[in-house]
Amino acid sequence: MRMVLIGQAAFGAKVLETLLANGDEIAAVYTLPDPPKGRPDPVKEAALGRGIPVIQPKTYKDDQVYEQYTKWAPDLAVMAFVTPIIPARFLAVPAHGTINYHPSLLPNHRGASAINWALIMGDGRTGLSVFWPDGGIDTGPILLQKEVAIGEEDTTGSIYFNHLFPMGVEAMAEAVALIKAGHAPRIEQDETKATHEPICDDKVAAIDWARPGREVFNLIRGCDPQPGAFTAFKGERIRLFGPRFQQAAGTETPGTVIACDDAGIRIALVGGLVTVAKVRGSGGKVSAAEFARQAGLKVGDRLG
Repeated sequence: MRMVLIGQAAFGAKVLETLLANGDEIAAVYTLPDPPKGRPDPVKEAALGRGIPVIQPKTYKDDQVYEQYTKWAPDLAVMAFVTPIIPARFLAVPAHGTINYHPSLLPNHRGASAINWALIMGDGRTGLSVFWPDGGIDTGPILLQKEVAIGEEDTTGSIYFNHLFPMGVEAMAEAVALIKAGHAPRIEQDETKATHEPICDDKVAAIDWARPGREVFNLIRGCDPQPGAFTAFKGERIRLFGPRFQQAAGTETPGTVIACDDAGIRIALVGGLVTVAKVRGSGGKVSAAEFARQAGLKVGDRLG
């Protein structure tokens, strides 16, 4: 089956390598323009290393980009981690349509920060969807889905790299195999259950120590590794990572440091405490114990 792959980052590169290993033909790869500094996108390097043409549009709204895209005459387009908006007319070009990977159980958590919000909202399970995009934001019929439990100490990073990344690569290959066999379903999403959250950035990453302890814990792990949930110490913004939650009835004001040692910094919460393993301040990310030494953080200090 002749395909065009649209993707980026390590995930896009791994999907490309997997499809090629399965004997599929990749006519061209579309990815992001090169950054001003640093290495090109991994999917570009993977494609060029295999002699596959690479196209890097600044925008997909350009008619010339669309005309060039149609000339590849693909049977299928595979979208493997795509951040630009791809207009609907591109999706209809391939004879068998276009499939897309999304790291949530659609229609839950549509949007660019799906994994973050699954943890921030305290979901017990998450997963991935391979679907037939129709030009909306993560809308279109479902081809297949896979679920995974969210562990007590999982972060956005651990869920993605340990589960949704490898499962996603396998799911994309499985979806292509179903299409080739003529057995790929199109299951309509239930719009009454759809949720859509904003990008997880500093507009949502500020810690409010007065919130219930479990909510604070979920915010910290949902923002780990990016953007990093933040609070303040001595007028400096600091970001907290690697949280562990313990339910407890304490008398300390939420946000108060109750211990600093090699296990991390323990902070009082409403109805519990959180221990953070790492902190990023102006000096970069270091162990919580090292940050405490550098910043002079001690038991009894208040954050925020």
